[in-house]
Amino acid sequence: MHVRAKKHLGQHFLKEDDIARRIAESLTGHGGYTHVVEVGPGTGALTRHLVHRPGTTLVCYEVDRESVDYLERTYPGLDVRDSDFLRMHPDAVCPGPIAVIGNFPYNISTQIVFKILEHRDRFPEMVGMFQKEVADRICTGPGSRTYGITSVLAQVWYDMELLFNVEREAFIPPPAVRSAVMRMKRNTVMAMPCDEDLFKRLVKTAFNQRRKTLSNALKGFRELPKGVPSEYAGKRAEELSVQDLIALTLACEG
Repeated sequence: MHVRAKKHLGQHFLKEDDIARRIAESLTGHGGYTHVVEVGPGTGALTRHLVHRPGTTLVCYEVDRESVDYLERTYPGLDVRDSDFLRMHPDAVCPGPIAVIGNFPYNISTQIVFKILEHRDRFPEMVGMFQKEVADRICTGPGSRTYGITSVLAQVWYDMELLFNVEREAFIPPPAVRSAVMRMKRNTVMAMPCDEDLFKRLVKTAFNQRRKTLSNALKGFRELPKGVPSEYAGKRAEELSVQDLIALTLACEG
C-alpha cells in the first residue's frame, strides 16, 4: 500500500533508515517512562525502530487516514490513533510519564513544543525532527540573535540539545529547508520562584521589542512603575539568561 505525502499536512517522509534508527536511539529513558508517543508516524520510518523497544509501549498519533490504514496493516496490534496529538491529554495514554518522538510536521512543530511545556510533568523527554532554524532557535542561549521567547520558555523547564542535522535529500518529497533533530530532557525545576504568568508576559514584552534596551522595551510595563533595575536597563532581552529574566520578574513582584 502506497501512502502519498500530503502538502496540507506538511508531510515529508523520512527515507533514510540509518537516520530513523539514530532518532529512535536518541531516546534515553530519562524520567523512567514506560510509554512512548510517536507524532505523525506517516509511513513508519521511526515506528519500525520503536515498536519493539524494550520496556516501552508505543502509541502513535496520526491525522492522515491513509497512513493510519498503512500502519495498522503493517503492524497488527500497534496502538494507532486517528487523532491529533495537539488535542490529546496524557491520561488518554497512561497515568505515568510519557516520552514524545517524531518526524514532526514543520507547520505544527512549535505547537508541539508548547504542548509538551503545558504537560511538562508528564513528558520527561522529547526527541524530534524540526526545521533547522526552529531547532537552533529553541536550543540556543543568551547572546544569540535567534535566542527568543520560545528558547526562554522551554529552557525554564527542559535541558535542550541539538543532536544532528538532516539534509533535504533524506526525505520524500525533499523539504525546502534543512532539518535538525533535537532533544528535550526535563530538568529538576518543579516550580518557578516567581509568578509564572507575569514571567511569560515580561518575556514576551521584552522580546517583542528585542532591538531596544530593556529600559525602553519595558517602559510601559505596569508592573515596573519605577523602571527596569539598573543592572538590566541598558541591556537587550537577548542578553539575559533565564535566571536573569526570573530575577527581573522578581523585581516586578518586590
